[in-house]
Amino acid sequence: MVIGLLTLDLHFPGARSLKDKRQALRSLETRIRNKFNVSVAEVEHQDLWQPSRLAVATVNTDHGHLDSTLSAIVSEAAGARDIELLDVNRELL
Repeated sequence: MVIGLLTLDLHFPGARSLKDKRQALRSLETRIRNKFNVSVAEVEHQDLWQPSRLAVATVNTDHGHLDSTLSAIVSEAAGARDIELLDVNRELL
C-alpha cells in the first residue's frame, strides 16, 4: 500500500475578498475530488484573501498509478482559471 500526499501552494491574484477566494478554491476542490476520487482540504491561510495551501491525499497499491494520479492533479491545478500554482510538494509514504 502506498499513500500519496500532495501539497499545493496557490495564489488567487484576482481575489478581492475571502468570498472570491473561496469560490475559486471550492471549484478546484470539487473538480479534483470528482475527477480523481481523492481527499482534498485547505490546510493553511484560510483567513487570507489571496494565498492558500491545499492538501491532497490518496491511497493505492500501485506506485506508478499513484504517481500518475498526483501528476494529473498538479496539471489540473496548474490549468485552473484565476489560480496561480506557486509550489508543489509530493510525498509518498
